[in-house]
Amino acid sequence: MRLFVLFLLCIITACSSPASAQVRIKDIVDIEHVRGNDLVGYGLVIGLDGTGDTIRNSPYTEEALSNLLERLGVNIQGSDFRPNNVAAVIITATLPPFARTGSRIDVNVASIGDAKNLSGGTLVMTPLNAADGQVYAAAQGSILISGFKAEGDAVSITEGVPTAGSIPGGARVEREIPFDFNALASIRLALRSPDFTTALRIENIINSKAGRGTANLLDAGTIEVSLRKSGASPARQLASIENFEIMPAQKARVVIDQRSGTIVLGTNVRISAVAIAQGNLSIKIAEAPIVSQPNPFAPGETIILPRTSVSVKDGKPGNIAIIESNITLPDLVAGLNALGVSPREMIDILKTMKAAGALHAELVLQ
Repeated sequence: MRLFVLFLLCIITACSSPASAQVRIKDIVDIEHVRGNDLVGYGLVIGLDGTGDTIRNSPYTEEALSNLLERLGVNIQGSDFRPNNVAAVIITATLPPFARTGSRIDVNVASIGDAKNLSGGTLVMTPLNAADGQVYAAAQGSILISGFKAEGDAVSITEGVPTAGSIPGGARVEREIPFDFNALASIRLALRSPDFTTALRIENIINSKAGRGTANLLDAGTIEVSLRKSGASPARQLASIENFEIMPAQKARVVIDQRSGTIVLGTNVRISAVAIAQGNLSIKIAEAPIVSQPNPFAPGETIILPRTSVSVKDGKPGNIAIIESNITLPDLVAGLNALGVSPREMIDILKTMKAAGALHAELVLQ
């Protein structure tokens, strides 16, 4: 584990050079009006091998199946209709921006009843609605399940989630969202991680390459771009702007995953002068009660006598390391490694340094 953390820190240090920190504008911003739309639908999965919904617990499945068969011309009223190879599901999908009629999109399928497994099932054609209640796509196809469930009389094994799956390209777009991008006179770029320095660099690079006054910094997360400064169409102009490269500013941040012991430190982390001592003291307490009972046929009662043993073990002698003021990431890692600490111990040290005011970075615990 320690080697993994050190290797990860070395990667961060090696990748901190200005040449490798250049990123495209399109990778750090979202474009106003260019967004997906969520779709949802209610449908039926058929063809299950006896692992579908039980009608007793999921009456809506029977009702939906009856309505489906009636639309297909099959009258089942008055019959004892209780299949167990059908499951009611909710279908979700995202209609991407600029999706055209006939395009295919991926869908996710999840059971809402008491079905045990959707493996091998086929989704019957289901309309997908957007927030406005209109149908924008229709989904149908065989479901792919990554999990499985096997059970016997005394034990069962479940891997993954067998009641949820996906259909790659399982929905066809039936209606387009009306939007004329070329009619826009200006557009706003929204930073995914708002920062004044990064936003200013985006404004400067756009004005230097696309013409002065093309970009205007509004706040830490928004840059307004005029799409009428050149004779090119707005789509062609934005295609050029989104490929401009800048160096985004980063906050000093330390991210700690306490479950796995992973530590990630940003290159802007700074440390004030501090002395660190790290020891390894262990205390072990063991209980060994003794039962005392009288001789046969003798008066008295059985009692339990407590016996406790305590052992204190001080491992390697305490180490003290002095970290100089205003050091960089490589110096910090070298100073912590000088103590021979494990990742778990390093997490405690970093949290204590933050509490002492010596760690000048945002500490994120996961």
